[in-house]
Amino acid sequence: MAENSLPSHSRRMEAGHRLSVLVPRPLDGPLDYRSDRPLAPGTLVRVPLGRQELTGCVWDSQPTHLPADFRPSSRGRVIAFEKLRSITGVLEHVPPLPDDLRQFIDWVAAYGLSAPGMVLAIALRVPAQAGSMKPAMGWVRKPGPLPDKVRLTPARRAVLAALESRSPSSTAMLSEASGASAAVIRGLANAGLLEECLMEASSPAEQADPDHAPPVLSEEQAEAAEALVAGVEERVFTVTLLEGVTGSGKTEVYFEAVAACLKQGRQVLVLLPEIVLTAQWTDRFERRFGIRPAVWHSELGQKTRRETWCAIAEGRQQVVVGARSALFLPFANLGLVVVDEEHENTYKQEEGVLYHGRDMAIVRARLVQAAVILVSATPSMETLVNVQKGRFRHEVLEARHGTAQMPEISLIDMKAHGPERGQFLSPLLCESIEERMKAGEQSMLFLNRRGYAPMTICRACGHRLQCPHCSAWMVEHRRRRILACHHCEYTQPLISSCSDCGAQDSLVPIGPGVERIHEEAQARFPDARLLSMASDTLTSPAAMEEAVRKISSREVDLIIGTQVVAKGWHFPDLTLVGVVDADLGLGGGDLRAAERTMQLLHQVAGRAGRGTKPGQVMLQSYAGDHPVMKALLANDFISFMEQEAAQRRPGFWPPYGRLAAVIVSAPKERQAEELARLLALHAPRGEGIQVLGPAPAPLALLRDRYRYRLLLRTRRDIALQPLLRRWLDGAPRRNDARIDVDVDPVSFM
Repeated sequence: MAENSLPSHSRRMEAGHRLSVLVPRPLDGPLDYRSDRPLAPGTLVRVPLGRQELTGCVWDSQPTHLPADFRPSSRGRVIAFEKLRSITGVLEHVPPLPDDLRQFIDWVAAYGLSAPGMVLAIALRVPAQAGSMKPAMGWVRKPGPLPDKVRLTPARRAVLAALESRSPSSTAMLSEASGASAAVIRGLANAGLLEECLMEASSPAEQADPDHAPPVLSEEQAEAAEALVAGVEERVFTVTLLEGVTGSGKTEVYFEAVAACLKQGRQVLVLLPEIVLTAQWTDRFERRFGIRPAVWHSELGQKTRRETWCAIAEGRQQVVVGARSALFLPFANLGLVVVDEEHENTYKQEEGVLYHGRDMAIVRARLVQAAVILVSATPSMETLVNVQKGRFRHEVLEARHGTAQMPEISLIDMKAHGPERGQFLSPLLCESIEERMKAGEQSMLFLNRRGYAPMTICRACGHRLQCPHCSAWMVEHRRRRILACHHCEYTQPLISSCSDCGAQDSLVPIGPGVERIHEEAQARFPDARLLSMASDTLTSPAAMEEAVRKISSREVDLIIGTQVVAKGWHFPDLTLVGVVDADLGLGGGDLRAAERTMQLLHQVAGRAGRGTKPGQVMLQSYAGDHPVMKALLANDFISFMEQEAAQRRPGFWPPYGRLAAVIVSAPKERQAEELARLLALHAPRGEGIQVLGPAPAPLALLRDRYRYRLLLRTRRDIALQPLLRRWLDGAPRRNDARIDVDVDPVSFM
C-alpha cells in the first residue's frame, strides 16, 4: 500500500506498470497494484484484497484539484514493485469513471473527512454488482449451408425467421418474437445453425423535445425563465435561487432552463428530496417534453439501474431525476443541476458517508462549469445568506399562477377551543371540514408523527415502553400491531401487560400519531372517504402514484398525512388544510428548530387553494405568541428569517460560522465518556474557535452504543477540515470506541 509515487528511475527498472487503485473500503487512499499494461485513470478493474476480489477504479496519483486545506497529508510506505499483487481483470465493457466524477469523490471525502473508498462505493454500486456489467450477448445465423441431418421443426423455422428481421437478438428477444422456448434456441446453436456474438451498441435513448409543449407563462414567470435560460447559455458555473410562493409555477419556469440545456446537447440532473415525489414530477415532465426522464433512486431494479447507469455514462440519457445519490452518476456532459425544495433536510445523508446533497450538487456543477438552480418557496438561511453576499443570483415569483390566491391562515387557540378529553381535533376545525365536504371540496389533516401514538405508559406504575437498544420511546403502530423504534427499526408485537410491573390491560397510548387522527376522523366523519399518506403506508413511488391518482380523480374527501404531504403536491380541489399540532418541532435545543418548523408549516399550508377555489389553513396551537406562529399568520417568511439571522449572527452560528459535530460512541457509557473527555483536553483553541462539550447526545443510546457529542464552532473564515484533521489525528483511541465527524450538521440528535 502506498500514497507516494516511486521515483521515475525506479519506475524504469520495473517490469510492468504500477497502478494506484481506489477500492470501496474504509482506507486512507488508493492501493498500489501491478498491471501488464498501462491503464488510464477512471478504468474499472478487478483487484484482490485479502481473500476477496473487489471492483476498484484506477485513480489519479495526486488530488491537485482540491483546496490546499482539504488535501490529506501524504503518508504511508511504498511497497517494492515485485511484491505488488496484480490486478485480476479489467471491466472492458464498462465506461470509465469520468475525470470530474473522480474529482467529486475526492472532494466529498476531503470535505467530510470520509474515507475516499467509501465515497467511491456510492458511485460503484452498479458496476460493482457481481456480473451486472457483463456485455449483452446475442445470436446470429451462422454463415454457410445447413449442416447435414439437421431437422427444421416449425419452432426452429420460426426462430430463423425472427433472426432475418433482427440480428443479433438475445435469447429473450428471439423467444418473444418466435414463440419458441429457450431450449429450442440452444438446440439450434448446438446443431451449428446459430453462433453467439456481442450485441450491437445500445441505441440512443428516446430524446426529449424542448419544443414539445411550451407553457404559457405570465410576465413574471417569463422574466424569471429568461434569466435562468441565460445562466444555462453562458456555459459557466453559476448558482441561481428561484424563490416563489407555493403554487407560483416554479417547476414550469425552471423547465425552460432544462429546455435550453437540452438544445445545447448537454445533460440535466434534477434532485428531489423524496423519491415518492418522482411520480407526479415525471408526469409533468412528460407533458412538457414528450417523454419520461430517467429516474434514479433505491427502489429501482438491478436491470434498470444498469441500463440507466450506462446510458448516462455514454451520454445517451439526457435527463435524470432522482434522490441525492444521483450526484454520483457518471454524467458524460452535465450542463444543468436543479435542486428542487433545496431547503429540505432530507438532502443531508445522515449515515455512512455524511454529505449534504444541495451543497455537493453545487460542487459537482462547479467541476464541470454547469449551471445550478436552487428552488424553494422557503429557502434555507444558508442559501439566503449566499444571495445577500452576491454569491448566488436570485429570481423571485411573488404571485400564484393563474387566478389562484394565497390561502387564508388562522390560528385555533387550543387553550380556548380545545377538543374533548381523549380527542385531538378542535370543534372549530371539524366544523370547517364538514363545510368543505358539503361543498364537494377536499381537506387535509397534517401531523408530522408516524404511527398511532408516540409513547405508551403503564397507568399502574408509570413505566414507559422504551427501545432496548436506544434511548427512545417505542411508537405504537396499531395497524401493523407492533411497537417500533424509529431510530434503529427494532420492532416487537403489541403487548397487553406492563413489562415492568406485570399489570394487565394497564398500557395507555399517550399523544397522537397519524393513525390515531385517522381513527378519530373516521368516527367524526363516518361518510367521508379517507386516505392516509405517510411513509409507513406509502412505501414506494408506485404506491404514492396510486394515492395521487385517487386524490386527483376526487375519490378522496379527507387526506391525513405526515410531512410527505407537504412537498410540492398540486391538488386543485384541496381547499382546507388543518395542522393538528403546529407546535410540534419547536421544542428542544436544535439550532434550526424554528426555521425548520416555519418551512414545514409554510409548505403544508401551500397545499390549500391551488386551484380556482379559495383556500384556508387552520393551525391548532398552544403557543400562539411564538414568532413562527406570528410569521405564518402574517405570511411574512422573510421577516421571520431576518429575526433568525439576528439571533445567530452574534455568536457566529451557521451560516455565519462553521460547525462540526464530533460524536464518540462505545458499547459502554464509561468508555464513551472517557474518550470524549480526553478529546476535549486536546481540542483546538484560538481566536474564533470554540469547542462545546462533551455532553451526552440527546439520543444518548443508539443501536446499543452510548454517544457523547462535542461541537467545534469557528468563524466563517477559518477552515474546519485542517483543525479537525490535526485534532483527530492525535486523538487517543480506545478499543470498541468510534469517533464520527459530521461537518455542517443538520441533525443534533
